[in-house]
Amino acid sequence: MNHWVFWSLLSAFFAGGTAILAKVGVAGIDATLATAIRTSVILVFTWLLVGMNRLRGGNLPWERLDQRGLLFLVLSGLATGLSWLCYFRALQLGDASRVAPVDKLSVVFVIVFAAVWLKEPVGWQNWVGGGLILAGALVLALKR
Repeated sequence: MNHWVFWSLLSAFFAGGTAILAKVGVAGIDATLATAIRTSVILVFTWLLVGMNRLRGGNLPWERLDQRGLLFLVLSGLATGLSWLCYFRALQLGDASRVAPVDKLSVVFVIVFAAVWLKEPVGWQNWVGGGLILAGALVLALKR
């Protein structure tokens, strides 16, 4: 299946698993060390995927990567690293069932950022959905 919904659901599934695995993994160690280990695994894993793609005859058009694209990928990588550091620290301090929903407020930020910076059309469904995510995160984060 090559539909964005399939890949989005798969991403959500793995992200859910990540929260549980990370909660257990960060117990007793520094969040920075945990992030470095996770990042190292991802680095090796993704380059293995690139190599496998190349061996299967996949096209890797490096020439289409311009300086602007590279800059934004680097900035995205830095934002990811900062996000993971904060996420791991939050997991050390709180319950995974409360941390993960608050982390998913990233969806609300994406809606706002997409409207403001990417000039994407954002309709009432986006705002209602974002509001529901916000409300759900608050309900789950504030539970006793």
